[in-house]
Amino acid sequence: MLDSPIIIICIASILGFLAGIGVGGGSLLILWLTMVMQTEHHTARIMNLLFFIPSALITTIFRYKRGSLNLMKVLPAIIAGSISAACFSLLSTKIDTNIIKKIFGTLLIFAGIKEIFYRDRKAK
Repeated sequence: MLDSPIIIICIASILGFLAGIGVGGGSLLILWLTMVMQTEHHTARIMNLLFFIPSALITTIFRYKRGSLNLMKVLPAIIAGSISAACFSLLSTKIDTNIIKKIFGTLLIFAGIKEIFYRDRKAK
């Protein structure tokens, strides 16, 4: 039932929307793939990258066209993030998958706690 193409397209569309508005669709995709679809964690990470790249590219184009993205301000983050992603991707091949799962789970817990208690500085 959960592996029907219609369900998968619906879930992917919802997660793509969430990724586009910055809610963390990629993290939710990994959870969906590993917990519901019983996908191996390593395969889920690869699928997440393949899912995230077009989502991020489309979102970036839309935001740039709207004028809400200043490339000169985000260029240092793009460069640093790309280098870090490449280095840690190589490193992750040397680390046990269970350790990576625990690190990822901890990151999700802290991100969730931060979101629960987040307050906009302008609202104060």
